[in-house]
Amino acid sequence: MFENLTNKLQDIFRQIKGEGRISENNITDALREVKKALLEADVSLAVVKNFTNKVKEKALGQDVLKSLSPGQQFIKIVNDELIFLLGGETTYIATSSSAPTIIMLCGLHGSGKTTTSAKLSIFLRKQGKRPGMVALDVYRPAAIKQLQILGKQINIPVFTIEGENNPVIIAQNAVAWSKENGYDYLIFDTAGRLHIDEELMKELVNIKQTLNPHEILLVVDAMIGQDAVKMASSFHEHLGINGIVMTKMDGDARGGAALSTKSVTGQPIKFIGLGEKLEAFEYFHPERIASRILGMGDILTLIEKAHESVELEKVKEMEQKLRKMEFTLEDFAEQIKQVKKIGSLDQILGMIPGLGNKLSSDQISMGEDQIKVVAAIISSMTKAERRNPAIINSSRKNRIAKGSATSVQEINLLLKQFEQMKKMLKMFSGEGMFDGQLSKKKRKAMQSLLSKGIDGMPPGMGGMPGMPF
Repeated sequence: MFENLTNKLQDIFRQIKGEGRISENNITDALREVKKALLEADVSLAVVKNFTNKVKEKALGQDVLKSLSPGQQFIKIVNDELIFLLGGETTYIATSSSAPTIIMLCGLHGSGKTTTSAKLSIFLRKQGKRPGMVALDVYRPAAIKQLQILGKQINIPVFTIEGENNPVIIAQNAVAWSKENGYDYLIFDTAGRLHIDEELMKELVNIKQTLNPHEILLVVDAMIGQDAVKMASSFHEHLGINGIVMTKMDGDARGGAALSTKSVTGQPIKFIGLGEKLEAFEYFHPERIASRILGMGDILTLIEKAHESVELEKVKEMEQKLRKMEFTLEDFAEQIKQVKKIGSLDQILGMIPGLGNKLSSDQISMGEDQIKVVAAIISSMTKAERRNPAIINSSRKNRIAKGSATSVQEINLLLKQFEQMKKMLKMFSGEGMFDGQLSKKKRKAMQSLLSKGIDGMPPGMGGMPGMPF
């Protein structure tokens, strides 16, 4: 997400940090590059011009804070304006005083409305709500079936009327069905088109007038770039949308749609989809997204994801084993499993300040591949081998290699990494490692080890893949 833009902005910031003071000349030069980077990210030209003008006005119109360097001051101004451009603050979903809260999803064909219906349902259920879904796309082949399959998969009820081709009639009956069954939220998956036309808009307006929804959310595919601006403007003009759901954010290295739609429509991005998994759905936090764009990470989201995904009891159990130096390959396999619940290596590193932008795509890909290799090797071991790697002799290595479709060399590397990691843990155990009380000397020593990495790992990725440092 925003990878290209982040890399370019980082280059620009590095250049201006070297300046002794902020002047009109170096600000103009920097903003010329910022403008170019935003346009290459597919951000609307009008939005780019407005953004850069505001940054320049503020950069030249205020004193540099004594506690910050000129470069840092410029970055702060860019960060503040970026947060404003993205909406300023998180906008949460509406809740009606009397159930059900009606949410109408609209958008072009292929934007991800049906999948978003399921993702939003899971999201609401995590908040303790009882959602239901309604299939209103009576035109696309198998659209209703797709929603029913998703509903069955996530155990969320789907309302439809077999043989009924009028979405307005289906919508009317769905509300009565929801009240009878006590659902808190009712999500309507409407039909889309390959292009915006008056027939589609007329149908959506009729549905809106029938339902009087509390939320009209426009589902936008982040991959379509500047086309999203024109499309969002048209839907808002006809329907008066309340918010935007940006899908496929993980697949868009440019990010122009996300940076343009709020400014053009005046309506906030409320949710983002970050992957194919139905749980990969979250509120849109402008300040956190701005931080990611500027390469500063997003530690709050990482913490939230960890709390949602990782089993606390297993974490406590793992900490006790680490304290007692009883950590085994069996435990390591479990830890890989826990970390993978949070997200991909790319997503996790991108949320850690100062890490995501230091590693190349090839290094991250190498890390992902190694995690898979490690998991395959450990799963091919017996319980005794996982608990005591010292018993793994040549014949056992050959058997493990065959079972995991790897080589003896890869097994040797894993065992070497594991021993190096245990030595590192032993070196720092008893020194406040688990209580955040490491001495300054020990902290520097650990940072040095982590920056160099363990044999076979890219520098900056610390120890073995999946380890929490």
